[in-house]
Formats: sequence, structure tokens, C-alpha cells
Amino acid sequence: MRIVVIGGTGLIGGKLVEKLTARGHEAVPAAPSTGVDTLTGEGLAEVLKGAQVVVDVSNSPSFEDTAVLEFFTTSTRNLLAAEAGAGVGHHVALSVVGAERLPDSGYMRAKVAQEALIKDSGVPYSILRATQFFEFLDGIAATSTDGSAVRLSGSLFQPVAAEDVAATLTDVVLAAPANGTVELGGPESHGLADLVREHLGRKGDPREVVADDAAGYFGAVIDDQSLRPGENPRLGDLTYDKWAAR
Repeated sequence: MRIVVIGGTGLIGGKLVEKLTARGHEAVPAAPSTGVDTLTGEGLAEVLKGAQVVVDVSNSPSFEDTAVLEFFTTSTRNLLAAEAGAGVGHHVALSVVGAERLPDSGYMRAKVAQEALIKDSGVPYSILRATQFFEFLDGIAATSTDGSAVRLSGSLFQPVAAEDVAATLTDVVLAAPANGTVELGGPESHGLADLVREHLGRKGDPREVVADDAAGYFGAVIDDQSLRPGENPRLGDLTYDKWAAR
């Protein structure tokens, strides 16, 4: 089966291409570096020829509110239109658990808008909503640093390893279109501030992590339910300890 992976040179995309290829499929990474630009539409018609499935794991280069909304809506419209023209039978997209619960976050609003376009497109689809990746812990700390301190909510979240995201995506891609949403979380819940504190401590980072619920998460106030999946989610295999040991 020919499967085109938009964002196929990135963290998740690269792992997904490897896993699909190992299963005997023709997995084609598509990104600006390979001549495919979903914002302009450049290269889309060519790369989608003969594709049965398209997976969109691309991400906005900017998280500024207007820019991130423009990226996800424009690229998704262009991609879905090209898929309809090419007769693609399954659109798979990676999104974020709890996006609709954080309207104060421009990034989450953009992901909700992307999901709505997919659902209204008429192209059979599956959406995988994942929780935050362990690989993002350094970035979360960086954006929450205030002087020598890192201020983060103490609310619970349920992060997952990128490896488990790619593995679950592989299963979703190779299954029939769900025409719905699948949620994925890590095997354990952690306090956000607690896990970042542990993570920085393992690396010898001297910054103090302060639990401050007013600090929010990328512009949104969160609680214990904001970033965790609902009932009966799929769960990754790697705990933080196992991931960190790698």
C-alpha cells in the first residue's frame, strides 16, 4: 500500500515511515525538504498519485496565534482537496488530547479547527489524539522559565513516548477509517511540575521548578482533566523511567 506521510521527516513522521516500511508498505515522507509544501500546494498532486492513505503529522513552524491557525487551516484545506482529486481513501491526522478544553490556547484552537475541516471534508478519516510527548519536556520547561525558576501548573497530565505515538499511528493507518477519534496517553499520570522537576534533575539542570497553578500551560489554565484522555484510551508501553533510561 502506498502511504504518504506529511511531515514524514520529523520526530513522529520519521518513526512512522520506518514502521510502515518494516511492514512492507511504500511509505513516502513528504515535507518541504522533499519538494512538498502543503501551505502552497506545491508537489501535492505528484506525491499523492496512487496513494491509498495520507497521514498528516506536520506541525506549524510558529506557535503564534494567527500563524498557527493559518498553518493548520490552509495546509489541511490544500491537503484534503488534493486527496479528493487523487481518490485517497483514508486521511489520518495527529492531534492533541484535550484540545477543545483549552480555548485560551491559540495552538489548541488551531488543532480544533483542523479537526473540524477533516470531519467536514467527506474524505474517510481517523484522528489520533495524543497527550504530550516525553520529548517535549525540555521545551515545556524552556517556555515556562522565569529567571532561574520554571513555573508550571501542578495539575496531572499523562505524557507518552514518541515511539508509542508512532506505533499507535501505524495501527490506525493500517486499519479501516474510524471516521472518528482515537485517544492515546502514556501508561502513568504525573504532576506536570513534578515530572519536569524530575526530568531537569536527571540532567543536572539547576533551575528550580515551582508548582504554580496560575502559571497555566501555553496560555491556558489547566486542571487534572485538561491534558488527560477520557474513558478507555489506548495506552503507550513506555513509562517515563523506561523512556529516560534509553
